[in-house]
Amino acid sequence: MASVLGISVAAAAENAFTLTIKDHRFEPAELRVPANQPATLTVKNLDATPEEFESKSLRIEKVIPGNSEATFTLRPLKSGRYKFVGEFHEDAAKGEVIAE
Repeated sequence: MASVLGISVAAAAENAFTLTIKDHRFEPAELRVPANQPATLTVKNLDATPEEFESKSLRIEKVIPGNSEATFTLRPLKSGRYKFVGEFHEDAAKGEVIAE
């Protein structure tokens, strides 16, 4: 089985999740993922303007241009809540990944 940085690519592909950004808000604002398993997260920016997806606890920081998307591989997360924001519209664009 192939792996990237010790994370099973097949396992991450099985746990694929999508967040969208529209009107500077994330949908869903709470995203539940399985704990202790790698996952793939795609963030689709449906707005015309760029947004910076940022999560210190997930160790992700990336500008996503308008009408674009970015995909991240999440390391296996311990059970808990991992906050994220859209740094360019932090008052409205915020949410959490909940690993359970």
